[in-house]
Amino acid sequence: MAKSPPRTRKKAAKKAGLPKIANPRPEPRLGADGSGDLLARIAGALERLAPAPKPVLDFSVAEAFVWHPEHHELTPVRRVNRVEMELLKGIERVRDLLVENTERFARGLPANNALLWGARGMGKSSLVKAAHASIGAAYPQAGLKLIEIHREDIESLPELMALMRNARERFIVFCDDLSFDADDTSYKSLKTMLEGGIEGRPENVIFYATSNRRHLLARDMVENERATAINPGEAVEEKVSLSDRFGLWLGFHRCSQDEYLAMVEGYIERHSIPIGADELRREALEWATTRGARSGRVAWQYVQDLAGRLGVKIAG
Repeated sequence: MAKSPPRTRKKAAKKAGLPKIANPRPEPRLGADGSGDLLARIAGALERLAPAPKPVLDFSVAEAFVWHPEHHELTPVRRVNRVEMELLKGIERVRDLLVENTERFARGLPANNALLWGARGMGKSSLVKAAHASIGAAYPQAGLKLIEIHREDIESLPELMALMRNARERFIVFCDDLSFDADDTSYKSLKTMLEGGIEGRPENVIFYATSNRRHLLARDMVENERATAINPGEAVEEKVSLSDRFGLWLGFHRCSQDEYLAMVEGYIERHSIPIGADELRREALEWATTRGARSGRVAWQYVQDLAGRLGVKIAG
């Protein structure tokens, strides 16, 4: 029996009340080389798998930031904990050197990375923050920003540099209390960033660090390298050469009694704390004796104690 033509079958189906059959999904269109929609679908899938573009950093929201490498972000600091420049006593020479270096950097002139080393509590980190505030206010067009990186995050310096390299602002990257232990190799990342890398340090970035050690290494670490190495000189040179990457070394030494008293008097005058000169001198010296040292930190701790006893609030 001859088959009915397609049109006849469609009419028969409609007459019998059968459901209408939907058109099948069209086949992918192929190009001359066998590609087409398939390649388009692959490209779309790859775009969906690709990470979202990183947001552009807005450095205008704050004057200082803290680097958090685990989240690959810079957190703005709304209020920087700093001491006014005129309250930093007994460090006038190193103060002038760091301020001059920072000023040259803000003006776009050549400047050195700086290592502030020496006695505890003598204002190393306070000087860095004060210099940033002073020069930032004097040269607002430079957009000078202070970026704090923690000692344990030194290995992430290349990532941080990449975020700042193309920014229009200028950055002081600051690491407080920088030092390295015997089994720590992260100092190599710092050496590369300071001078040794192919890209080098970005023109708009300078690195300031504070440390109690001039060579950033414990003495027993250096002596151990010398004792166990086949060529002791070369082994020690590898470790000590890190400090040589800092063009500016600023030494901080224990202050004299007169310098210590000048620090205390400066704080007393700044915060208008009522106390007689003789009583202030006696108490301040006794406080330093009980602490076993004279320094700017000890002076500030005494002033805080005095203000608390007298019921005087200290303005930030």
